[in-house]
Amino acid sequence: MAERINLLITIKTYPLPSTKYEEVVCTAGVLEDGTFIRLYPIDYRSRSYDQWYKKYQWIEVDVEKNTRDPRPESFRPVSDIVPGKVVNTKHNWAKRREYVLAKPLRTMCALNDTDQREVSLGIVKPLIIEDFLIEETERNWTASTENLMKQMKLFGNDRKPLEKIPYKFSYRFKCEEPGCKGHTKMIEDWEVGQLYRKMRDKYGEEKVACEKVKESFYDNICDAKKDTYFYVGTVLEHASWVILGAFYFKQ
Repeated sequence: MAERINLLITIKTYPLPSTKYEEVVCTAGVLEDGTFIRLYPIDYRSRSYDQWYKKYQWIEVDVEKNTRDPRPESFRPVSDIVPGKVVNTKHNWAKRREYVLAKPLRTMCALNDTDQREVSLGIVKPLIIEDFLIEETERNWTASTENLMKQMKLFGNDRKPLEKIPYKFSYRFKCEEPGCKGHTKMIEDWEVGQLYRKMRDKYGEEKVACEKVKESFYDNICDAKKDTYFYVGTVLEHASWVILGAFYFKQ
């Protein structure tokens, strides 16, 4: 049975091609009590503009439990999305912190040892952020994905083609678990891919674009003067944890 919820958006991942939905974006956020909820699938770029939403914006939507996804936080949107008020950054992100940090934190080590059927979304506090890693990956989609996007174009899809980002960005950090040996987690935040594309187009060089991404996501977000947290979630097929975004404010 569908349930109407109000969700504060905190996570949007970079779009991925989908044979069933053309392309999908994993969206997640918190309810008013700080409970994390994942909305999947959302064909974000196919929706009308009045259903587009920003990070830290409340949305209202009808959802049902996604029966194909055993993760407890996963729900399927079954109505139009109604965007609402954006929560501002006043008083050092006080209102955002009220919702995002409402629940007790778990460490990355503890989450790694937890079955995703028990918990698959959360926020962790890194004790030390050691590095921001940039690795070159395949530059093109697979042949089957390319064919899928060509078919979508053939049938009247007028969206810009979904560009593959030819780099993988990751954080290496230690969490607050005593004796933590360290974690290296890939970042799937939409903003990483968008910033890379913007900087590449502006400067005309991939190397410079990668440097600009590191400046933003490591030098700025992970600055010692910032109180930094990572939104984390599991990849269903592999039950592995990735970083879905960062939450940070001045100490």
